[in-house]
Amino acid sequence: MTGVRGVTLRGVEAVPVEVEVEITGGLFSITVVGLPDAAVKEARERVRAALRSLGVLLRGRVAVNLAPADLPKEGALLDVPMAVGLLAAVGSLPRRPEGIFLGELALDGRLRRVRGAVPAALLARDLGVPLFLPPENVPEAAWVKGATLLAPPTLPDLLGHLRGESLLPPVPHGDVDEAPWVPDPDLRDIKGQTGAKRALEIAAAGHHNLLLTGSPGSGKTLLARALRGILPPLGDEELTEVLAVRSTAGEEGPPSRLRPFRPVHPTASVVALCGGGSGLRPGEVTLAHRGVLFLDEFPEFHRDALEALRAPLEDGRIRVSRATGTVSYPARVLLACACNPCPCGYRGDPSRPCTCSPSEIHRYQRRLSGPILDRIDLHVPVPRLSPAELVQMEDRGGEDSAAVRRRVEQARQVQRDRWAAQGVQCNAELPERLVRRGLNLDPEVRPFLTETLGRLRLTGRGLSRILKVARTVADLEGTSSVGVSHVAEALAFREGQSSWTAG
Repeated sequence: MTGVRGVTLRGVEAVPVEVEVEITGGLFSITVVGLPDAAVKEARERVRAALRSLGVLLRGRVAVNLAPADLPKEGALLDVPMAVGLLAAVGSLPRRPEGIFLGELALDGRLRRVRGAVPAALLARDLGVPLFLPPENVPEAAWVKGATLLAPPTLPDLLGHLRGESLLPPVPHGDVDEAPWVPDPDLRDIKGQTGAKRALEIAAAGHHNLLLTGSPGSGKTLLARALRGILPPLGDEELTEVLAVRSTAGEEGPPSRLRPFRPVHPTASVVALCGGGSGLRPGEVTLAHRGVLFLDEFPEFHRDALEALRAPLEDGRIRVSRATGTVSYPARVLLACACNPCPCGYRGDPSRPCTCSPSEIHRYQRRLSGPILDRIDLHVPVPRLSPAELVQMEDRGGEDSAAVRRRVEQARQVQRDRWAAQGVQCNAELPERLVRRGLNLDPEVRPFLTETLGRLRLTGRGLSRILKVARTVADLEGTSSVGVSHVAEALAFREGQSSWTAG
């Protein structure tokens, strides 16, 4: 009996799997045990055909055990370790091979791409063993520094290496494409909307959630898409997290320091938004980790889907529980939402009257619960531009995205330096203990807050988020303490919540 190491995925982590093979006499059969799913069971035929291409014909009763037996195994990740285990069992390998094996097998012995290469590379690095993976997985896995990667294109190449006949060269570590990012759209191309642009800058600097409210055609979606162009690039640790999520989901593409931007349609289900399904796959809130989750037409989403976002918006992680098990995914997102003020969209519009009745407006606004609105830091009105402003096609005013992005990067660096000992990346992630005693408030701030909080009817969470936004405003100005002017600006963006819920 021989044992070869493979992996299976549990969330964004690779879990080692021992592939044990035993061949006994009798009529030919292959049995796979150890909670395999349909794809793992079908590997019997793929592996058998791939071995036949090497001239290896299996005989007798073949038992393949995937240990630990109580851990569900899914996908085609275990094709290659099963083939290597069978080769060792029939005597084609001189000894038990060291390393972790990953990949799907074609019938002619080629190694095909699978999801989970980055978590597998992280596991191989931690265990101090090489990782054998398909060449198509190299671009993403090569970013994992310290991991030894070997990429055989076919099963004969892998067998030659394990026999010592033709050694595979280690894959060099890759570099992330540092091509300059061209924002689309650029803030300078968006006419007017000075207040909304300021809110985007604050949101990007502190990773604060925001809600854009305005009439149809006022530019809400355009502003939300411009947010990506002013976000700072991913750091090394953040990039590893994002690549692990993308690899787990099976998304292709070269590694990039550009932050994720995931627009979601209102018809998305709870599983699509939060994750789950038969394979406990990550949802959009996880795929947007360290980036932007954009929900346009915010009130049109299913109520249960929005309510499911409450915990991840607070904790930065989402726990997905199903009958097949429970996994925890990272979900540290900047939530950007856009919506109309009423069903017809023209409530408060100076040039077009609203045709909605009070009861229709009330029903529309009740689609967003108080707890969800309380988790949004910046409530931003987006007024519609006048015809005269719209026809000035050649007029490009204000700063471009590059200038704003430089200020955002400086503010983010200040935050990283300040909270490095606590492991906090930005102000929005601050735990409550740091909010109360770590923001360096001026003495005048407390009496000012006492006077104004009653008018806004804020919760404790709302006050905490106001103070975090005020800290971000101060960081953008380069001041070490938080003053009344910083808190007043944060309160001004919070007043939009009161106007939304007022009916």
